[in-house]
Amino acid sequence: MGKFVVKTRTNGEYQFNLKAGNGQDILASEGYTTKAACLNGIESVKKNAADASVEDTTA
Repeated sequence: MGKFVVKTRTNGEYQFNLKAGNGQDILASEGYTTKAACLNGIESVKKNAADASVEDTTA
């Protein structure tokens, strides 16, 4: 099962990574100035990505 990992960047910003069950990074977020904003970003991914479609523009 995957998990979200919140960390602090060297510049003091917060960032989250979405990790797969095997520990590999799937997604890295932008930097957030507050932890609350970072946690809100996680909630947004959870809410919006569950039903996201795939758009293939390579063809």
